[in-house]
Amino acid sequence: AIPDDHDVYHGNIWGAGGKKAVKTDSMSAQDSGGYRMPARFVNAVHRTQTSNLPDPHDPTPIEQDISVYYTDLDWGGVSFAVLADRMFKSSPTVAVPEGKFRNGWPQAEGFDPAVSADVEGAVLLGERQEEFLEDWAVDWDEDDWAKAVLSQTLFCNVATLPEGATSGGVIPGLPVPKPGDYPENYWIVPDADSNGWPQTPRDRALGFMRKGGAIHVCGDQHLGSTIRYGIDQHDDAGWAFCVPAVSNTWPRRWFPPQPGENHREGDPPYTGQYLDGWGNRMTVAAAANPVQTGQAPTNLYDRMPGYGIIRFRKAPGEIVFECWPRWTSPGAGDEEQYPGWPIRFPISSGYGEPEYGVARIECDQDLSPLIRVRSSSDSTIDSIRRLGSGGGVLELSGPGPWDIEASSDGRNWSILKQGVPGLLELDDLPVLRYR
Repeated sequence: AIPDDHDVYHGNIWGAGGKKAVKTDSMSAQDSGGYRMPARFVNAVHRTQTSNLPDPHDPTPIEQDISVYYTDLDWGGVSFAVLADRMFKSSPTVAVPEGKFRNGWPQAEGFDPAVSADVEGAVLLGERQEEFLEDWAVDWDEDDWAKAVLSQTLFCNVATLPEGATSGGVIPGLPVPKPGDYPENYWIVPDADSNGWPQTPRDRALGFMRKGGAIHVCGDQHLGSTIRYGIDQHDDAGWAFCVPAVSNTWPRRWFPPQPGENHREGDPPYTGQYLDGWGNRMTVAAAANPVQTGQAPTNLYDRMPGYGIIRFRKAPGEIVFECWPRWTSPGAGDEEQYPGWPIRFPISSGYGEPEYGVARIECDQDLSPLIRVRSSSDSTIDSIRRLGSGGGVLELSGPGPWDIEASSDGRNWSILKQGVPGLLELDDLPVLRYR
């Protein structure tokens, strides 16, 4: 149970490293960044909701002696990173004054957030958490076989508003569509309450997550949705699941005016590859948009409340996202999930879409080796992944050349081969034996 904005009595929160939020003549206390409530209260919230977690990675308090809780947790061979993605985040009102942001929404006429909001110095996770995230992504124990990041909010913004609306204040009063209806004249919007802003640290964080092939799970009262992240290209990073809120007073919606690029025939018109309101690449696979459900009470159920289940399946090497309406009974069939779910994908897709084959790794059937890939030019780590029993084919998104290392415990590494080029023809891959 990760603390979020309402837990510390904010509508939205830009923690700004723990500073005291103070109202000024030009902005509200919330928009000034930091925490409105006393540090003693914020620390009580953190103790209440996170004291069950392992000790923080670095327990050094932030400003006002506010406690931190970002950490990692291993369970069942899955390594989880728990992030506080609001704690260090800049206030857009302060960081981008020309945008005239109010409660995360730009109000300046003619301001283009995809071009002008990605300003130098704007913070998302903060330097401490970025260092932790990068180290965690490449730190694998002998039992680890998958990785997942848990945080408050998606690293993009799956949201639309009626044309002319300049903030999310209209959301609670928008009509709920009937089944089969698709509202027209909506536009894709930028909301800094998402982690689509600031864009440069967003891309940096996704790059760290990609090193370990991690999925991302988050929540808040944001739209229940499953997306595939893109950094430089669509689908070159991992999957994310924003689970629906179990009770939702702020029913966001995703009704883009056109189907996305590479939209699959038969899928809903709001799926495919898009740029969000910040210009970030994302592929929308499913969204639990508000609809008249026929369930009572309507002001609860028509806002699409529910919960998510994430299944990590070791033997087939896959992850399954399930998205369930609140009113479903335990044991219901998959057809009772929200439309578009369940979604299945291989664990390896967290490393982006491969373009090049690198090597065939062979080993005894009782081994499932960790494979570490470094750039031959500068030795930077590209990725670490767990192969299945007996090894497998190593595929990457770049041509290399690569240095390939293997380990069974994540501590003792053997060099299998250096300077291996990426090849388009898998039949020509070198065979590397790990013993």
